[in-house]
Amino acid sequence: MERVEVNVGKEDPIIIETGELALFASGSVVVKQGGTAVLATVCLGETPSEALDFTPLTVDYREQSSAWGKIPGGFIKREGKPTDREILVSRVIDRTLRPLFPEGFNYEVVVTVLTLSADEKYDPDVLSIIGGGAALTISPIPFHGPCGALRIGLVDGTFVPNPTYEERQRSELDLIVSFREGSVIMVEGGGKEVPEDKVVSAIFYALKVGEPLISAQKELAQRLNKKKLEELIKPFDEVFYKRLKDLSEKKVELALSIPDKLERRKALQEVFEEVSQSIEPELQVFSQYYFKKLVSETMRRKLFETGLRIDGRRPEDIREIKIDLHPFERPHGSAIFSRGQTQVYATVTLGSREEAQLVETIFEGETFKRFMLHYNFPPFCTGDARPWGPPRRREIGHGALAERAIEPFIPPEEEFPYIIRVVANVLSSNGSSSMATVCASSLALFDAGVPLPKHVAGVAMGLVRQDERNIILTDILGDEDQLGDMDFKVAGTYEGITSLQMDLKVKGITEEILISALERAKLARFAILDKMYSACPKPRPELSPYAPLIEIVQVPEEKAPLIIGPGGKTVKEIRERTNTVIWVLEGGKVSITGKRREDLEAAKREIFALLAEVEVGKTYTGKIVRIEPYGLFVEILPGRVGLLHVSKMESPPRDLRSNFKIGDEIKVRVFEIDELGRPKLTTFDLDKYEGPVY
Repeated sequence: MERVEVNVGKEDPIIIETGELALFASGSVVVKQGGTAVLATVCLGETPSEALDFTPLTVDYREQSSAWGKIPGGFIKREGKPTDREILVSRVIDRTLRPLFPEGFNYEVVVTVLTLSADEKYDPDVLSIIGGGAALTISPIPFHGPCGALRIGLVDGTFVPNPTYEERQRSELDLIVSFREGSVIMVEGGGKEVPEDKVVSAIFYALKVGEPLISAQKELAQRLNKKKLEELIKPFDEVFYKRLKDLSEKKVELALSIPDKLERRKALQEVFEEVSQSIEPELQVFSQYYFKKLVSETMRRKLFETGLRIDGRRPEDIREIKIDLHPFERPHGSAIFSRGQTQVYATVTLGSREEAQLVETIFEGETFKRFMLHYNFPPFCTGDARPWGPPRRREIGHGALAERAIEPFIPPEEEFPYIIRVVANVLSSNGSSSMATVCASSLALFDAGVPLPKHVAGVAMGLVRQDERNIILTDILGDEDQLGDMDFKVAGTYEGITSLQMDLKVKGITEEILISALERAKLARFAILDKMYSACPKPRPELSPYAPLIEIVQVPEEKAPLIIGPGGKTVKEIRERTNTVIWVLEGGKVSITGKRREDLEAAKREIFALLAEVEVGKTYTGKIVRIEPYGLFVEILPGRVGLLHVSKMESPPRDLRSNFKIGDEIKVRVFEIDELGRPKLTTFDLDKYEGPVY
């Protein structure tokens, strides 16, 4: 077994081991920190893909609850389809590794990461990124590694590398930074309105602290000394590319001058089909790759020559913004946000506690998720003729990014006792749909009357690099994302950043470029926020008439079990009688949900009657629950039954059973409570002041 150990400023070092587990894989490592350990493996396919424009990479991250000593919750006691968290971790691994495969390498690569052990300190996600990169670095697979990753927190004004779970709860920043030697690859995270300069400092702090991770992997690879399969890389055919360029460059340039996305795409496709007819059949399989490269090169050249983008904008310009609040009646809140040809329709639905999403996590076990943001990207939004299937990884990722941007401002349950679900449907997409989702969702939440303290907006930034020249693009189009060198999504408020995601296709960017990109993103965000506040300056004062009514009442914590009753019997009966939904929460809080105000009031009366103390001297209207020759047993409060002895009746009948029946109401006064807590009742001297009627 080979092993390296790296100290990143924590008491627990990061340990990378290889040579003992998963030996049939092309490369495998175990990465540990504290009590958390992951197994990362990589396997290489035997035959190349026909496509040359990307490496067919699959990343599969799996968490098994046995890693933290639990049996899965729910009816089926076995892990099933990937959870949202597993998908999100798979994506950050993928986005770190994918840019590091050499161009022309088109063999299938599968990276699988399995959590072996998970303590309550260190999240396996960062170790999984390190593991995926290390497994590729020591394998024969062509890979421009090594690479590393760190989570950076900001606790009490100090950057903390790989913070523990407890430190993350106190942190203003939660940022994952992936890097190779001297350059950033990927950034993912969020914060509590963190200033731009702090974000830049955090990213370059990660680069500095993470240097030993790169050195350690180099050392490990040197020890193993596995030869890279460079012969699997198809070399770039300069002759073929020049031939393709001569045939189509002018026509590509003309097509790129069309501002409309669909018309431009159609024109480029026509150019490609025309050129393909002049190419030998055996070379046509590669022509798509070279044609895409030509389109990218032409777009870059035009931008540097004219200073104008595909749609005629200058680099810093934002597309036209349109906002339509509450376009449809029944959703509790809704908004349509359009930015150029990108259009998102967001709806808000308010619900009760029983509609919360149950989530099982390593650190918190089973918890309820109060705020959910679901992003949908139907095929029609890009003009594609195919069925609309279940959400893909990209949709899960974009939804999480937008959710993270808004979540810091969701009011606590004590102030707003609703479960909140936002659904964002992309109606048309021409770039930056995830950031349009942030804007549309913020507007829809205001429209629903959710008391957010401020709006949140987002914008996607791009970068085009040619030789040593760089142009930063604001509010990028879909083509600028695909053909450019950076996709940098930034969301936040006037005060700072709450969510960001950066992917790079070039070997690193300077601190100067990063600062400039964030400053331009800030200016764009402010301009967008101005538009949003102009359309909807504050949350609606009242909720939709179609939203449920919810109220939280406080009861003595020690008496809360009385509301539930044996096996939930009592609370179920109150629900049925009052047509409400009742949840007994922690700390003696009780959530009551209903469609009508009178139903809520009825439920509250029953709950407080249930918890009321029997008082000596009070008169109660109770129900007869049992009849004996010597007296009546009367329930004066829920679960509190007292004896009305015949000797304590003002005018006792000769035969009780002939004069009373079970269920009859009778007015009685409590004159004594015996040593066992049982009320003793009488009909003498009934007070005018009465207790609750039950």
